[in-house]
Amino acid sequence: MRTTVRKWFWGWDFDKEEAWLNEMAAKGLALVSVGLGRYEFEETEPGEYRVAMELLEHLPTHPESRKYFEFLESTGAEQAGSFWRWCYYRKKASEGPFELFSDYESRVKHLVRILWVVAIVAGLNFYAGVYNMWLFYAFRSPLNLMGIVSFFLCGLLAYGMWKLWKKIKRLRDDAQIYES
Repeated sequence: MRTTVRKWFWGWDFDKEEAWLNEMAAKGLALVSVGLGRYEFEETEPGEYRVAMELLEHLPTHPESRKYFEFLESTGAEQAGSFWRWCYYRKKASEGPFELFSDYESRVKHLVRILWVVAIVAGLNFYAGVYNMWLFYAFRSPLNLMGIVSFFLCGLLAYGMWKLWKKIKRLRDDAQIYES
């Protein structure tokens, strides 16, 4: 039987999303499909799967991504779903631990990819906010609310960038400790 759950996670909280997906897998609900705030599960044995996710460098249809998926399949992992560049994988727990990022450098690169996406979306929201405010003052347009919403989203995304930057700094500090 399939179950659909609607839940929202911000991109900078992907680790919380991954932990939640693994909790669901521990309860016997294996991820089979994803969408914007939508997760579809099928019933399995509790704890049968482990889930991992990442933001790819390219779209899932890109040849480099396809090669990467083939490599993951050779390790026993399978793609459970994708949304835009976010990919979700699952692997049988009986095959051992499941980590996509084996070292500090790969983890930092992943966080930087997420940071760039969040920064671009924040920049677009800032631009939209300025433009809508300009329209309001220049033409007495009723779009001022859109400007306020855009600035609010920009502030929220700036908070996400700050959280990502803290994670990156912590990983880099940890890497220096272990390399010394």
